[in-house]
Amino acid sequence: MPAFPDMTEPLQGERAWLRYAAERDIPEILIAHQDDSELHVRLGLERPPSGAELGRRTEGEAAERDLGIGVRFTIVQPGVDVCLGQLDVHRVDWENRRAELGVWVAPAHRGRGLATCGLRLAGRWLMSTSGLARVEILTAPDNVAMIAAAKAAGFVEEGLLRAYLRERGRRLDVIVLSLLPSDLEPAS
Repeated sequence: MPAFPDMTEPLQGERAWLRYAAERDIPEILIAHQDDSELHVRLGLERPPSGAELGRRTEGEAAERDLGIGVRFTIVQPGVDVCLGQLDVHRVDWENRRAELGVWVAPAHRGRGLATCGLRLAGRWLMSTSGLARVEILTAPDNVAMIAAAKAAGFVEEGLLRAYLRERGRRLDVIVLSLLPSDLEPAS
């Protein structure tokens, strides 16, 4: 199984930078969950994570990258190393050269294009550096902000997958959006 390439510098966009997630992000992640009582639900979690759980997850992230299982990025403002949100690359399928993305932004920083910039940066990196041929986002049909951010980043809405996910004992519909190399705008 391929590993994700090592990244020595953050992925840099106009509004946001992406760097690997780190233990120093935990306080801001905990605050984001306090400020948005539904964040854990949208992330598919039963409850908000504890600091200890976030610490254990962070400890295993380098191994996940090396094994090609996934990557977690922290969204920061250019030149300011404070966690404003995170972008998660998961459900990586190297045989079919595809992966799924998820993103969240802390409530105080929403509406500034950070998710869009992060999705654009991650999509380009996954295709140009990691060799993926398809990046997907699956989201609830009523997650208007996520759908808008994904479309603004170049993702194309493909349709509704009925009863696709099972969460908290219920079957849920999801909208699928995808990004292919042909959807990428030329790098500026």
